[in-house]
Amino acid sequence: MPLIHLFGWCIVFVFPLFFLERENNDSSINWMRYLHFSIIPLSLALVFYINYFGLIPAYLFQEKIKKFILANILLVSIVGLGTQGWQGIHRRMETMTQNPEREIYTQGQEVEISEELSQGPSQQPWQRRPPPVWMFFIRDILSLILMVGFSVAIRMSIRWSQAENARREAERNRTEAELKNLRNQINPHFLLNTLNNIYALISFNSKKAQQAVHDLSKLLRYALYENQQTFVPLIQEIDFIKNYIELMRIRLTSHVKLTTEFRIREENSICIAPLIFISLIENAFKHGVSPVEPSYIHIQIYENQQDQVICEIRNSNFPKNESDKSGSGIGLEQVKKRLELLYPNNYLWHTNITPDGKEYNSILVIST
Repeated sequence: MPLIHLFGWCIVFVFPLFFLERENNDSSINWMRYLHFSIIPLSLALVFYINYFGLIPAYLFQEKIKKFILANILLVSIVGLGTQGWQGIHRRMETMTQNPEREIYTQGQEVEISEELSQGPSQQPWQRRPPPVWMFFIRDILSLILMVGFSVAIRMSIRWSQAENARREAERNRTEAELKNLRNQINPHFLLNTLNNIYALISFNSKKAQQAVHDLSKLLRYALYENQQTFVPLIQEIDFIKNYIELMRIRLTSHVKLTTEFRIREENSICIAPLIFISLIENAFKHGVSPVEPSYIHIQIYENQQDQVICEIRNSNFPKNESDKSGSGIGLEQVKKRLELLYPNNYLWHTNITPDGKEYNSILVIST
């Protein structure tokens, strides 16, 4: 920002030099005339920075509008009168040092006055009269008022930008805190469901139960330590899902058909939010398996050319009764909240139960 200010005012102060060079027949610069012109940009800069650093923060940002207006009326009047006084003094000095037959500047206007005409009783019709002083005073006042508005516009835009950045930072922190809270809720929920499955194994196959505990330790390592990032590589998440499915497969009986299909790129794998799909798969095992009736679970996860990740799950439907807390649906509620936070307007989740009530379908499409 300081460099922008410096560059802008350099242009304002250097511009009169080009104007003066075009006025002279040679390439030299009349520094006396430049000093005469430089009072205008100097007064503009003075009004700009008094407002920028002083009046705007002290009055305008504190909602003291009347004091701000009165202070600027006083400031513009003093600077405008000072500018006119400086130009008047400079014109007299310039007149004293120049030949009367040469060009002189009266209120910034070029007038040619010959010695013979200036001593004559009357002016020739073609001779231009300098405009009255009050016109130049009004011009300077309007320029200063415009500079006040310019400083207000810049300072207000900077303030708005800072407020917007602060709002976004607060929103980002709030979102991260909410995501962390949801992730902390998913881990114990995931652990509870898995322990329920292992408990069921202990009663009829202690060897499988021991293997399940070993597999569970690997899953928990990922769930607790390796997925703390907001996004993880998809291939890493798929490995976790495969390990979880193998853990669940231990307790399945022969009349349960479980099929899986994963089609993802092993190289240049896209990233995905961790533990998004695991709750859907948990739900399939909870509601898709019956201890006595034929059951099936079909799980398919793949990515397409549009960098979309699609998870399709079909399973037989055996609704839990109200006394079974494992079917409370807490995990699915957390999935929906996380999707809204991480992929707003970039996901499609469709679920349905067939008319006969025997099959449950879930399709989740995430645009990464």
